[in-house]
Amino acid sequence: MPPYFIYMRTSFMAVRVIVFFLLISFSAKSQLQETFSHNGEYGISVGLGHYFGDLDPNVALDHSKFAFGAFYAKQFGNYVSLRASANYVALGYSDAYSNNLWQRQRNLSFNSDVWEFSLSGNFNFFKFFPAIEEYRFTPYLSLGIGAMTFNPYTYYNGYKYFLRSIKTEGQSSQYSNVAIIAPLGMGVKYNITDDMNVFAELNYRFTSTGYLDDVYGTYASPNTFTNQTSLELQDRSYEYKIYHKEGQQRGNSRNDSYATLQVGISFNIEGYHCPFKPKY
Repeated sequence: MPPYFIYMRTSFMAVRVIVFFLLISFSAKSQLQETFSHNGEYGISVGLGHYFGDLDPNVALDHSKFAFGAFYAKQFGNYVSLRASANYVALGYSDAYSNNLWQRQRNLSFNSDVWEFSLSGNFNFFKFFPAIEEYRFTPYLSLGIGAMTFNPYTYYNGYKYFLRSIKTEGQSSQYSNVAIIAPLGMGVKYNITDDMNVFAELNYRFTSTGYLDDVYGTYASPNTFTNQTSLELQDRSYEYKIYHKEGQQRGNSRNDSYATLQVGISFNIEGYHCPFKPKY
């Protein structure tokens, strides 16, 4: 047999072998998708939380604090899931961090422990199917609704004071320490084993309160306060020998917000089912 025909025959056999293995691989993946289902996942995350509001009007990203979370997600197909999340976020900021002279002389500061619960819809940009190599990675977006609790406090002369009960802006009653949040997030996740994923995500929360930092409107009348400590906590500019009158600006009268940047691990909830067999 001429060498040319030997070469053609060998090449044809090689192509047949390659096609054979591709068909086997495709069949195995198809069968896997028919019998395996990705039902959801649960996981934990840690990272940083940062506040945006009257004490941080220029959206400076310094002085972030600790954040921790846990979640459970129910998967609907390969692209959409509904996630229930619970998070703890430590927030705080100070006028002392500002380069603005008026703000530094205002001299206010706060810290708060925020606990939140939310429900979010997640959308995967790519098909996410942990059992198959090419479907192990996806970016995603999320949008949800939830609630948070907060209770701002500050330190003064070595003591810790919760500000809500002091009514620092002369409120007739304490503002609510529960607020609505609307989390908007984006992230990426990668399946490192059939059972486990790693992810990183950024979540921004719009809130329904302007008192996350205990600063919202105007200074109250000094006659509103029954003791010297409360008077000094509502207007700490006195340390700069500045004294504000009733009605002068204290805050920007806008709602506050905060964000978290977290990384974590999650574990897949898997299911198996028999492939559909038509009846004859």
